[in-house]
Parts: sequence; C-alpha cells; structure tokens
Amino acid sequence: MSPTSPAALPREVVDAAVSAERRRLAVHVAALSETQLATRSLCTGWTVRDVLAHLTTTTRLTVPMLVAAAIRARGSFDRMEVDLAARRAAAFTTGQLVAQLRESAESSRRFPGSGPMDPLMDLVIHGQDIFRPLGVPYGSPPEVVTASLDHVACNAFMGGPKRLAGVRLVSTGSGWVHGDGPEVRGADVDLLLVASGRGSGLAGLEGPGVDVLGARLGVTPS
Repeated sequence: MSPTSPAALPREVVDAAVSAERRRLAVHVAALSETQLATRSLCTGWTVRDVLAHLTTTTRLTVPMLVAAAIRARGSFDRMEVDLAARRAAAFTTGQLVAQLRESAESSRRFPGSGPMDPLMDLVIHGQDIFRPLGVPYGSPPEVVTASLDHVACNAFMGGPKRLAGVRLVSTGSGWVHGDGPEVRGADVDLLLVASGRGSGLAGLEGPGVDVLGARLGVTPS
C-alpha cells in the first residue's frame, strides 16, 4: 500500500488497530465450542483452531526459529506456516492459545521481514477465515478493511496484482477503486477475500469481471 493512497492509515493508527483486532478476535474465539473450533476454515487444510494457532506465532517468532522452520519446510513458505501452526496447535490448549493471542495485543513485534500493515491485514482476513464458515457475524472497522484491501491488491507476495490483473474493483461501501477492465462491485470485505485468494468472497460480488476472477480462483460464481 502506497503511503499516498487515500486508503492508507497513519502508522500509529495501524499499530493501534493491530492491538484492537487481536483483542477482538480473542474475545470471539474464546466463545467458540469444540465443534466450531474443529470446523474447516477458509484456509485450505486448516481448522478454525489451526488459524487461531497461526495467529499466535507472529509476535513469538525469532530469526533462528524462522530459519529452522524454513529448513523443515524445504524452502516453502506455505509449508512453513502450516508446520508452525501445527506445532503450536499441538503444544497448547485452546485456552492457552486464546490467552497468547490476547497477550500479543501488547506486543509490537512482527513476523521477520514484514511491514506494519502485514499483521493487520493478516488479522482481518483470518477473522473472516474463522467466522464465515461458522455463519457467525464478525467484522473489522470499515477503514481497517479498506486499508487491508488496498494493501493486498498491491502486494506481489500475496499474489494480489497477478490475481486482480485486467479487472476493475469498485467498492460499494467505501468508494475504493482499483485497476482497469471488466468491473467487479461489492463490499470491501468480499473484495478483500477474493484479492487474497478466497473464492468464498465471490458470492457477494457482481459485475462482468466476477467470472474472470472466478476462473482464476477455480470457482464458478453462483
């Protein structure tokens, strides 16, 4: 996300939002049943509880831990994240994981090599990964969702530019606009899910560009 983008948030606002998102998620996840925790999330191969475990890694990783995890994963970032989450999910009870997520709200540490917006974007997206499959309403502040959307859309590491190439995204809530081509309209949170590779966001979108994105995500829009 460019600092000149209208969607950009000041650094102090980003840091405060990260803390607030961690506290909010901790409260909501603490209320889930064992059945809900075992439900498959929007993240391929992860249950809701696995996503919770993943969210506790951000402030606890050191460079040596990251190197060791990368070696175990044979250089694959996705395998590394799966491995780290699995290890934490096995090592701690759900109550301990919730407590760790709550405690991390007081930490400014980030995943090595990441920027200020990365943990915020991660929290906003994973909040949807957790609660959408459960049918439980959950939302982050609108300006935080828009900033996360703007960040992902321009983030090559997340695959946003490639995923969204050749379409024009138009938010029906914030007025945020990105790209050129067949139009895709919808709420910022649905655009964010699609921008980050989650096909579940397509159901809330409309416009001639929806079929283009659906084909890229391997999903037939309903």
